[in-house]
Amino acid sequence: MADARKVLTLVRHAATLLRATPGRQGRLVRLPETATELMIAGDMHGHVENFREVYRRADLGNNPSRHLLLQEVVHGSRQYPGGGDRSHQLLDLAAAMACQYPGRVHFLPGNHEYAQRHGRRVERDGLDCNELFTRGVNEAFGADAPQVLAAYDVLIDAAPLALVTPNRLFASHTIIPPGKLGSFSLSHLLGEPDAEAIRVGGWAYCLMWSRDVSEVAAAEFASRVEADWLVTGHIVCEAGHAWANSRQLILDTHANPAACLLVPLDRPLSRDGIQAGIQTW
Repeated sequence: MADARKVLTLVRHAATLLRATPGRQGRLVRLPETATELMIAGDMHGHVENFREVYRRADLGNNPSRHLLLQEVVHGSRQYPGGGDRSHQLLDLAAAMACQYPGRVHFLPGNHEYAQRHGRRVERDGLDCNELFTRGVNEAFGADAPQVLAAYDVLIDAAPLALVTPNRLFASHTIIPPGKLGSFSLSHLLGEPDAEAIRVGGWAYCLMWSRDVSEVAAAEFASRVEADWLVTGHIVCEAGHAWANSRQLILDTHANPAACLLVPLDRPLSRDGIQAGIQTW
C-alpha cells in the first residue's frame, strides 16, 4: 500500500507552489526574462518511462535558467492487478518535480484532467477513464483514497491553463476554434474561469477539448493570445510530433516514438528553429 501521508504532503505543497509561480496571473504563466530555455513535453497519459526520459533531457539541475512544461499526465493504459489505472503515479511524479524545482516546472492539465476533476465521462477503448483512475487510487491508497483524490483535485485546480514566453510562443493543451472564440482574449486567462467558461462550449472547455487545428483557427487564435507560435498536445501523432499548420506544433509523449521540444527564449523563433529543437526517442 502506498504511503498516503507522503503523497498528500507532496501534492498539496506542489499545488501551493504552482499558484505561487513567478509571472503567474490567474491561469496564465508568463515566463520571466531570466528564463533562457523552455522544454515542452506532449501528453503523457501515465507513461512513466517517457517522463523519466523528459526529466533526463530537461536536466534542470545543470541548467538553472531552463524551464519545463508538462501536460496531461492522467488516464493511461498501465494497470494494477485489480484493473485500476496507475497513472496517478505520474501525477505524483509531476508534483514531486514541481517541488524539486519550484517556479521552473509547469503543469498544464488537459481534457483528461478536466474530465477527472469535473466528473465528465471520457472513454478509451470503450472503458470509463475516470472510473479506472479512481479504482487505481483506491487500490494504491485503500481507506485514504478519498483524501488523495481530493488533493489531486486541488492540484488540477491550481495548475495554469497556458504559458507564454518572452519570444511570443504560446503553449496550451489545444486551441479554441473560431466559432467558440467570442470575445476571448489573453485577458480571459488572467482570472479564474467561471462556471460558464468550463461548461461544454465555454472558452476554458474548448482550450482543453477542441480539435480544430486548421490554418484559419490557428491564425485567429494566435492573434487573440498575441503569439507567433503555438505548441499544443491533445492529438495523437504517429511520429510523436506534427505541424498541424504553419504556426502550430503538436507534441505527443504518451507512447513511442515520443517527442519533446527545447527552444531558446532569448531570441526570436522561426519555424526552422523550432523544428531543430524537436527531440524524439
